[in-house]
Amino acid sequence: MGRAWVCFVFFVGCASPPAKVEPAKPDPAQQAAYLKTVEELAVLNRDTGEFLRRNRPEEAAAAITRGQPLQDRLLAAPHPTLAAMEAVSDREHYYARMLLSNHHDGWARMMFQKNASRWKAWKPQTAETARRLAEADAGIAECDRRLGR
Repeated sequence: MGRAWVCFVFFVGCASPPAKVEPAKPDPAQQAAYLKTVEELAVLNRDTGEFLRRNRPEEAAAAITRGQPLQDRLLAAPHPTLAAMEAVSDREHYYARMLLSNHHDGWARMMFQKNASRWKAWKPQTAETARRLAEADAGIAECDRRLGR
């Protein structure tokens, strides 16, 4: 019995310590700062659209540039919200439109393609996501026509 006890103590001593349980990290997409960032990007997008409608490309370009760090923050979340994806999509749509106006058709196509991929993969599909996918596909088709000249 003594040897069995020694073996038991030996094997218990060799066992690895219990794994530490890390507390769950909060979802950044549910934080107030994330929601504020979504709203900031949405405002910049509205401004960009207005600048483009008023034929003020320099101001539109500045708004697009200011939106990049906001977009990066939104896309850094493991599961971005629909509102975040819409804001990112709008920014990239305006950027693609600006690239087209400057005859950078290949770069514009890449931006439209990112949006198309985003909305093809989005679950659940809705009428709005279908509209956005169709808009991106139309942009791709326009780029393809221009690149084919």
